[in-house]
Parts: sequence; C-alpha cells; structure tokens
Amino acid sequence: MTGHPRRLARRSVALASAVTMTAVLAACGGTGGGSPDELEMWTFKQSHVPALEQAAEQFEQETGITVKIQAITPDDAFLTKVAAAARTNDLPDILEVHSNGDDHTFGGAGLLEDLSGVVDEEWTDQYLPAVADEGMVTQEYYENSLTPGSKWLGVEEGQRFSVPLTIGTFGIVYANRERLAEVGYTEPPATWDEFIEMLDAVGQARPDDGGIANGFRAPSTGLEWLLQPMAYGMLGDQPYRDLFSDDPAANWGSENGVAALTEYGRIQPYWTPGTQSLSIDEADLSFAHGESTFDVGGTFTLAFLEANGFDPDNAMTFAVPPPEGAAIPDMGLAPFALTGLSVTKDTHNKEGALDWVRFLSQTDVAQDFARNALDLPPNDLGPNPEDAVGPVLGAMAASLSSDENAYHAADTSYRPNAYDSARVGEVLADFTPLDRGDPADAGRNLANLIESYWSEQNR
Repeated sequence: MTGHPRRLARRSVALASAVTMTAVLAACGGTGGGSPDELEMWTFKQSHVPALEQAAEQFEQETGITVKIQAITPDDAFLTKVAAAARTNDLPDILEVHSNGDDHTFGGAGLLEDLSGVVDEEWTDQYLPAVADEGMVTQEYYENSLTPGSKWLGVEEGQRFSVPLTIGTFGIVYANRERLAEVGYTEPPATWDEFIEMLDAVGQARPDDGGIANGFRAPSTGLEWLLQPMAYGMLGDQPYRDLFSDDPAANWGSENGVAALTEYGRIQPYWTPGTQSLSIDEADLSFAHGESTFDVGGTFTLAFLEANGFDPDNAMTFAVPPPEGAAIPDMGLAPFALTGLSVTKDTHNKEGALDWVRFLSQTDVAQDFARNALDLPPNDLGPNPEDAVGPVLGAMAASLSSDENAYHAADTSYRPNAYDSARVGEVLADFTPLDRGDPADAGRNLANLIESYWSEQNR
C-alpha cells in the first residue's frame, strides 16, 4: 500500500522500509540552523505541493514566515531522504507523514516533537470525532512497539507525533458521469443490485470500454476495496467479523460467507479485460484514459486521476453499496487519517513550525487545501460538504460516517495476528476475476487459509 502516500494497498511496503531505519535514526541528531523567518517542509505527495504553496503564501502574509515546500517521491525515496538527513543533522522543520505509521517510527527514533502537550481540545474540536486523536500513540500502538522488530520502537503511550492533514478511506467507486448519462443514469446506485444493473447497461452500450478496472496486481484490493464493505453492509457488524473466525458455522465457508461471495461474484462479467494483471496505478490510468468506465479506489484516488488527464467534474463517486435487504442498508464508511503533519524535534523555529501546523489545521485553510489538492481534510465540513469542498469531494465526504454501524476499513481487530491480506486476496482473485471455481469453493478456500492463521496464533 502506498500506505497513505497514494495507495493504502501499498502502505506496508513503505513502512517495512522504515523498520530498517529505526536503529539508525535513533542515533542521529536533529536539524541544523536556519533563518527564524523561514521554514522548510518535506512531503512525499507531489499532488499536495501546489496546495501547500498556496497556503504558505497566505501564512507568510499573516506571519512574515516563509515556508519552502519540497516533495520527495516515491515513498521509499522519502524515507531514505529522511534517514540521510537525520545522519547529517539536516532535517526540515516539518514533515508530512503517513499517519499512525511513519510518525510513530520517526517519533520513536527521537526525530519528532511530542505534540501531546500542544494539541488541545480547542484544536481537535475542528476535526471529525473519528479522526481527532489520529497521530497519538494508543495502548495498542504502544504494545505493538514492544514486539521484536517493531517499527515503532521507542514510543510511549500518550505521545502524539502528528496531527491529521488528509483523511479518507477506500471502498469508493469512480464512474464516468458522461457515459452513465448516455444510458440514462444520473444518480449513484443505492444498492449493490443497482450497481450491477448499471454495470450491465454501460457494458451493453460500450462493450469495448464500459467495464470496471481494479489493480489486482495488489490482490488485496478486490478483497478490501469491494468485497469487504459490501459484505459488511449485507451481513451487519458481528456476522461480518465472524467471516474471519475459525468457526465453520460462521466463517467464509458458512452460509453467510457463501451468500456474500455469491453477491460479489455477480461482478465477474464486467471486469475490464486484463484487469487481473494491472497495478493500482495502471487501473486508475485505464479509467483516466477512457479504457474503462468504472474504477475502484479510495478518496485518495481523485488527485491521481486529475493529474493524469481526467476531469474531476466528470467523476460520479459513491461508496460500495450493500445489496437489497442488507442488514445495514444506509451504511457509511468510517474515515481514518491518511497523512499527518509532524514537527521535527530540533527545528530551529519550533514556535513558527507549530504555527504553520496550527494554521493548516484551521477549517477555512483546510477547506482551501482540500479543493486545491483534491484530498479530504480532517475537519468537520458541516451538513453540506459540497458547499465547502465542491461536488465531487463533497459527495465522498458525505459517504463518510462516525456512526457505530459505519464500515471501518482500518479496523483489523477481528483478524488473526498472522493474517496476510495479500494472500487472502489472491485466493479471492481465483474466484473473480480469474473465474476459477464457484462461491462455495471460494468460501472453503478462504476459510481454510484464515483457519491456518488462527492455528498458528493459538499454538
């Protein structure tokens, strides 16, 4: 997953690289000197640079402090750059980081300022409640830091090494609005059944480019971006969690599991040809270039599509819907922080750096940033988010929910410790898009694999 860089499905790759840096970083000093009226900020998100620069112009007008923005891409290059700069005492003042990932790695290594005594209730009240505490070292993160090889070695419970800059989730479908209008669809589907009907109508009208693309080269995407949210809405919270248990009466091999897989299998005829071999970027490019009419991704996909020639105003977006008769018919998606803002430990201008982070957290500034970067902010956008960030981002914001019945993609507490989403995704991909076996076969194979993880954990 780019983790939170561009794709959550690649996040683990970036963070795995960070594990090897922790010991090195812990031995390094802080930043060198610099002008008190100039700050330096690094990001791994090229798409954020223009929006940050625009915010920096306003910040300079208000404070007299200049903020220089530099993008280092891709993710592994960013991590390497941070490690090298730490060794030479040449870190910037502010970092944009993967929330609940790089922030804890760098913080545990002694590179970041602990913001827990600075970020107060007045600050966090600007945020959606679901993400207000993102960037903090919870008990779960602290306990993880104590395991051998943890990438968060050195953190302490209660510390806070970042505040959220962008939030979102996956389970978002992008559709070509103009092509949908050609076959009579002007509104998003309310159910999985309506979604399949829409796919069929476009597919019949456009047999060459009417399909749905997905980056199955990262096999967890079909599982986590499509099947899981659909199954959660269909079955409800506890029956959904039970799919990942070792109980044969409730897991993927059970009646519930096979029923969910049967629903999911209805999408089989509509995959864009060759989608099983596409990377996430390639699937998005297929959509952006008109080779497919639908694309599966997350809130973070929009900026990439726009950067590659797709008109954001031509995007109809909607959360993966549950089937008719679902346990949670009006299911929303719970947001989580994608990227955050961190202040380096030995910045030459701590107060100025904190002022910059605080400035970017203000709701009006965050809304401007969101519109320019095409990324959702953590701030509460009110009852009409379209008025705050425009129709496309607003529609995605409206699909987010803090309700107890919302699907929380970042919650993995119900899965065994050794669970490998890529391997589970490969088993699912055998069923669709590769069309090998039926729902019962897929359920049995998924159940057997997940049961092996539970057996390993319980040994």
